Amino acid sequence: MRLLPVLMLLGFAAACGGGEPAGSGAGAPDASDAVVPFTIDVPHAVLDDLQARLRDARFPDQLEGAGWTYGSDLDYMRELVAYWRDEYDWQEQERALNRFDHFKTNIDGLDIHFIHQRSANPDALPVMIIHGWPGSFVEFHKIIDPLTDPTGHGGDPADAFHLVIPSIPGFGFSDKPGEAGYGPLQMAEIFAKLMARLGYDRYGLQGGDYGSMISRIMGGIDQEHVAGIHLNLCSVPPPPGVEDPLAGVPPEELELMRDRQAFWTDEERGYSAIQSTKPQTIGYVLHDSPVGQAAWIIEKFRALSDVDGDVESKFTKDELLTNVMIYWVTGTATSSARIYYEVTHGPNPLSGGAGDAPLACAGFPKEISFPPTLWLEAAYNLTQRTIMPRGGHFAAMEEPELLLEDVRTFFRTLR
Repeated sequence: MRLLPVLMLLGFAAACGGGEPAGSGAGAPDASDAVVPFTIDVPHAVLDDLQARLRDARFPDQLEGAGWTYGSDLDYMRELVAYWRDEYDWQEQERALNRFDHFKTNIDGLDIHFIHQRSANPDALPVMIIHGWPGSFVEFHKIIDPLTDPTGHGGDPADAFHLVIPSIPGFGFSDKPGEAGYGPLQMAEIFAKLMARLGYDRYGLQGGDYGSMISRIMGGIDQEHVAGIHLNLCSVPPPPGVEDPLAGVPPEELELMRDRQAFWTDEERGYSAIQSTKPQTIGYVLHDSPVGQAAWIIEKFRALSDVDGDVESKFTKDELLTNVMIYWVTGTATSSARIYYEVTHGPNPLSGGAGDAPLACAGFPKEISFPPTLWLEAAYNLTQRTIMPRGGHFAAMEEPELLLEDVRTFFRTLR
């Protein structure tokens, strides 16, 4: 696959510095085609401030025996915050993340952060992997090496990928959009331009959560270059004009669909209702309190994963907190929440479908939705559907081996 020589990997690694929140764009490239190496380097002042807030944290009361029924459990949050304050080592996590190749480039006036991990195999297939909320590029730390270096991880060298893993605008170390109405369509346009800037004239996409929506939009607006789309969140309405949309749906799929419908009620969607209507209001809470930010995010990791109530059965404290830290050190609680508002109040971003690219859907049983295969076939050029034995919303962190095999199988047909 062609890679243009205009990467312009000149200059020094951009660092998060000054008095601004880490990821604010200090040291980032100007409005040009430059692609500049970036190093995560959170200022000590930001970490010292975090420590002070954790030491002085005010915890709410909780009803006796309530557990997680009313939201994040008080006992668990006390335990997690004590670990965060006394044992968690951000700088160790920072070093682990910096072993990947990070860059920034300015597109449409925004500095976009991304990992660009190239395989040693020159014939590797480029694939962009896109996160959503409340995730980040950290979600994919377990699958980067196996995808770029399959030989070193017991795989077939022919399954190698070049990976591009961006931070969505308003998330992580990417810039925050400064105008209303900036949603998944604009993000998809930026990411298509990013792949072109990197010289990839044919590439695949992989996404979950809002990454799924952005991937589908890219399939529609960049059909000439998108080779295929792999999703681990597949949402689609019943086929229009069908008298009985459940006719022909296998019993096992019908059971999974109804189970997810019973789960995904207002009881679980409260966070979405708030972020879709008043993201600025919740932003004050999350931006000011690291404990509030952690409780807001980790409750969703527990609820949306296949963990039977024990969030640490699949995620370590370090994994959970490092994802939270990406929001905290960059000050993106409010800007990331706004994507819900823009999707709710803007035009339908999926009106153009996903184009004609082959599409794969990995159906994890604890995902927020489970559409029948017949519905997916009616909406997309579905060429692969896998019903997974376990797993939920954060597949790359929760069940990396299942996701890896499904991604490899799908793109094997498109090389």
